[in-house]
Amino acid sequence: MATWTALTTLSTKSDAEALGAAMEELLPEPTGVGVFEMEDGSGLYEVGGYFEEKPDIAGLELLAKIHKAKPFAVSELPETDWVAHVKRELAPVEAGRFFLYGSHDADKVPSEGVVPLLIEAAMAFGTGHHGTTSGCLKALDRLDNEGFSTDRTADIGCGTAVLAMAAARIWPGTPIASDIDPVAVDVAIANLAANDMAGRVTCLEATGFDHPALNAGAPYGLIFANILMGPLIALAPDVAAHLAPGGYTILSGLLNEQADDVRKAYEAQGLTLHYAEQIREWTTLTLQKPA
Repeated sequence: MATWTALTTLSTKSDAEALGAAMEELLPEPTGVGVFEMEDGSGLYEVGGYFEEKPDIAGLELLAKIHKAKPFAVSELPETDWVAHVKRELAPVEAGRFFLYGSHDADKVPSEGVVPLLIEAAMAFGTGHHGTTSGCLKALDRLDNEGFSTDRTADIGCGTAVLAMAAARIWPGTPIASDIDPVAVDVAIANLAANDMAGRVTCLEATGFDHPALNAGAPYGLIFANILMGPLIALAPDVAAHLAPGGYTILSGLLNEQADDVRKAYEAQGLTLHYAEQIREWTTLTLQKPA
């Protein structure tokens, strides 16, 4: 069976949510409607609908005009086993000493010299194939090679919690991994179980540092935040306040052209740039709080 998609963009979240709600009333009905902030730094919101039969093109055109959205891009997609497709496309990733793989590639894990982390293809965000996740893991490996370690680590906006798991594999202590999305927290817990690491990382739902456990765990020797430019800038005062003297923060989710603005926001809080690395179009920053 073919799947149809209808995608458009708007400039504000409220307008995008209103259009998404209106799409739910279309006939034939969409099987799902999503509203997402785009991760390209444009500030736009994408509205997407998925249909099991060809959608009402005239109805979509009318909705786009009413809500002042760009015309919908309507596409027909062939039936695809997406998990199988992802498994074929996502080869294992090496980032520093860390080796990220899916269970379909378990036979490719080297017998020594790496820290293996199992992240299933169905849990695609945070598999390490994105330049931001890989950059954070390489930054962690770099700090360890420089002789730094800590028993207090926080992973803010953890996704799959792969960064917290990596820290737990090489350093003492029990990192805290938090996410605003409860589904991400469930995924993080499942990933820990899959890696025989249940209890090695504390997973919780929180917005930024707004959780008693995150405040109780401070000050942190290392704070990861692999999110987006806007939230990273907004978090700068809290990250600085929760870092221990001499501690580091590893920041990503940044397009290369966004890195300077984020760096300046953290330098304004007294942190200094330790290292910056570009992987394709993405930058990862490592900054340190003065001792």
